[in-house]
Amino acid sequence: MIEFFLPPHSPQMNRIEDEWLQLKRDQLSSQVFEDEYEVAMAVISGIEARGEKGGYEVERFMFN
Repeated sequence: MIEFFLPPHSPQMNRIEDEWLQLKRDQLSSQVFEDEYEVAMAVISGIEARGEKGGYEVERFMFN
């Protein structure tokens, strides 16, 4: 068996980190939000816009 260890934080190994970086840089930069709800709505809107631009389906779901 081959074992290898990842550093405690390795964003290059997590594909969602690339999406999050683009979202922060393109859709959320230079904005000021009043509260958490506005941040959440901006993130949702940004993800949907990236989905449309990239031609892929975006689906929201909630964890309980």
